[in-house]
Amino acid sequence: MEKFLNNFERIIVFALLGMMMLVVFLSVMELAVILVEQMIKPPRVILLNINELLNIFGFFLIVLIGLELVETLKVYIVDEKVHVEIVFLVAIIAITRKVIILDVKHMEPLNLIGIACIILALSIGYFVLKKALGPWKK
Repeated sequence: MEKFLNNFERIIVFALLGMMMLVVFLSVMELAVILVEQMIKPPRVILLNINELLNIFGFFLIVLIGLELVETLKVYIVDEKVHVEIVFLVAIIAITRKVIILDVKHMEPLNLIGIACIILALSIGYFVLKKALGPWKK
């Protein structure tokens, strides 16, 4: 029974990895299309305005989150465990994306304080994790 469950789990993880790879690939293609469309849109100027840049950076960070999730699944397949360090990195990239695309003028102050607390907690957690894992990573 345990062998069946382990095989089932591996099949699911490989399926998730394949789907995530497809999503990341399609996201990169979509990002390329958006970038080209924005650059050739009249007036034909290479420079983008700030809103377009923020949207592109947000999309770029979504692709990075996808890549980190692929890395998480890859590590899970090899080591058969989830590395907390990678999960922290995904969370930090996700909150960074949120901060970049955030329209501060339309946010409640309490929401901004909450986001700041999340950033602080993730930063402290990642720092503590790196310090704790330091001797074992060498």
